[in-house]
Amino acid sequence: MTKTFKTDSRQMLGRLRDVMAEDAAGQARLDQITRLIAEEMRTEVCSIYLFRDEDTLELCATEGLNPQAVHETRLKLGEGLVGRVARKGQVVNTDDAPATKGFRFMPETGEEAYSSFMGVPIQRLGEKLGVLVVQSKQSRLFSEEEIYAVEVVAMVLAEMAELGAFVGEGAAMSARHQQAKLFRGTTVQEGTAQGHVWLHEPRVVVTNPIAEDPVRELERLHEAVETLRVGVDRMLSTAGGDKDQLEVLEAYRMFANSKGWMRRMEADIDSGLSAEAAVEKEQSAARARMNQVSDSYLRDRLHDLDDLSNRLLRILTGQGAETGAEMPSDPILIARNIGPAELLDYGRSLKGIVLEEGSVGSHAAIVARALAIPLVIHAARITTEALNGDPILVDGDQGLAHLRPDDAIVAAFRDKMAMQATAQERYASIRDKPATTRCGQTVKLKMNAGLMADLPSLESSGAEGVGLFRTELQFLIRSHMPKRAELSELYSRVMDAAKGQRVVFRTLDIGSDKVLPYMKATDEPNPAMGWRAIRVGLDKPGVMRMQLQALIRGAKGRHLSIMFPFVAQRSEFTAARAEMDKALERERILGHPLPVSIEVGAMLETPSLAFAPDDFYREVDFISIGGNDLKQFFFAADRENERVRKRYDTLNVSFLNFLEGIVYRCATTGTPLSFCGEDAGRPVEAACLTAIGFRTLSMRPASIGPVKSLLRRLDLGELRGVIHAERDSGAQSVRDAVMEHLRGKF
Repeated sequence: MTKTFKTDSRQMLGRLRDVMAEDAAGQARLDQITRLIAEEMRTEVCSIYLFRDEDTLELCATEGLNPQAVHETRLKLGEGLVGRVARKGQVVNTDDAPATKGFRFMPETGEEAYSSFMGVPIQRLGEKLGVLVVQSKQSRLFSEEEIYAVEVVAMVLAEMAELGAFVGEGAAMSARHQQAKLFRGTTVQEGTAQGHVWLHEPRVVVTNPIAEDPVRELERLHEAVETLRVGVDRMLSTAGGDKDQLEVLEAYRMFANSKGWMRRMEADIDSGLSAEAAVEKEQSAARARMNQVSDSYLRDRLHDLDDLSNRLLRILTGQGAETGAEMPSDPILIARNIGPAELLDYGRSLKGIVLEEGSVGSHAAIVARALAIPLVIHAARITTEALNGDPILVDGDQGLAHLRPDDAIVAAFRDKMAMQATAQERYASIRDKPATTRCGQTVKLKMNAGLMADLPSLESSGAEGVGLFRTELQFLIRSHMPKRAELSELYSRVMDAAKGQRVVFRTLDIGSDKVLPYMKATDEPNPAMGWRAIRVGLDKPGVMRMQLQALIRGAKGRHLSIMFPFVAQRSEFTAARAEMDKALERERILGHPLPVSIEVGAMLETPSLAFAPDDFYREVDFISIGGNDLKQFFFAADRENERVRKRYDTLNVSFLNFLEGIVYRCATTGTPLSFCGEDAGRPVEAACLTAIGFRTLSMRPASIGPVKSLLRRLDLGELRGVIHAERDSGAQSVRDAVMEHLRGKF
């Protein structure tokens, strides 16, 4: 009969608190802790393994195994039972370790004498720090009570590690938040920046993980949860009709009133944890589950629980957004994610932005591009590693963030920034010169914009007008529908700032990833190809008419250029233009001044429009190719999907042939044509676009200098010959040949 033992986790935590209170070095503390746990668990062995790097665990302390193995025994993630615990973030409990799948014999430790094995992950808010192991000679499974006791201790160890209690020699025991870290993410906005970390949501630090008075801790938890519930109810009572927002708040209320969640936290406190530590223990468990769940709905609900736990922790600790910390003079914003309104609040004070989440087409990305702030997304776990004030380098060109970089990295980075500054000086010298090629072709370079803050770049960049003004940003950053008078005033100020240069206003492009906070969201399996842009405008003509009237009034008798987004067939443009005519007639009847002249164009973002009847090309006043959307539909590759978005090349022969066909049709019908999008701002791509016939490109302001510099040194005839020769050879892409040609010339 297997003998069972009762473990008093509160007693074990009390002894652990005494150990932590002693003035001892990190190694001595760990050694004492392993002895303490072995005694309390009545096992011959207790070992603590900590990560020395992302893939390697190191034995840092042990009671019962060969002491010579400490700091010598190392395991790769997934290697042996210890590595299995670390990789999966789950408990392994077995009464016959040598016979358990994945067991690895390590003779230097002397562990072959021990049959029973229990390994528990040491993790904090989903971040894996190590593994706590107990072993015994007696063959037995550890009880649920014993597993729970060790999990509680592991959680406290994680908090103590966060506070630097186990600092010692070697990589595995080095001080946290002090080593240099490289984060690889995804580029959204190019550029480089050097500065210091500013956390959008300051981290909550639990400094008292072990409770001295469990009764008082329970009272504190109940008081904080009641405050939380009242806050959630208040948010629900003031929320608008947005379906997604209400769904999140209802999830908040469900979790805030969850008896199971409350019962688990009460049990954690009863075991000896403080109220804060109890909340964080449940939060860590939720994050661990979140990393393993593939179902998007369940992930969203676990994300809601994570957010709610953060709110509860801030109530308990008083560590809210206002921490008293002073924003550095060169802030690099670090966040899990951020909305456009919050980002605009920071404005141009930010030198760079690094997000754990986000997407290349998100609202935040649009604002970052408008403000010309380097932005990197998908920098996993940077919010758990970075601290306010940490030095950081952001390389938006490569999608990298160097946190606490060493001197060599800083020197190399500064050299790169100096080279970019020198290049900018060179671009400034040609700012007022035309983008005329060596063969005598002049290309108009225009800028994209979406905020009043963009407009100063019109003059400083050398742009010849605004080829795309995104009007949806003014809708996205508000909590309510903007009024016609507000929009009219804005559009008037945009035209004033342009000082007579042409501004092309794109009508409201919402839907897909751009969902208005006050508009009922639609549940679509593929929103990028769903109810968006002109489709929304035609189905909700009231919004379209209001915006068209605001544009007419904002023009104040001046020339007005408008284009409709995401036109897929002629009938959509015809219907939209009819709405324009109705708006003009209404304004005439009301006695408002009409534009002295008006152009109405369409964005070609779907392959279907390239094959529209010739009458469409004669009817439309101009066409602007929306390169970002067109490319994703042409290649059937979602630009939000990292697995495929970089798989297809703009300089693919098929795509260039397709674009050349559009150039030919527009030339035949006399339709003005431009290319707008990220590729227009990339010098090599821009050169190829001009070589196949584009004479107007629209891009972000910072790209105009580099593009103009290259175009002024090009002979388009020579480059066109290279492109056609490579196409005729059967090559899939002309990129390599074009790059070789450019290298030989410059």
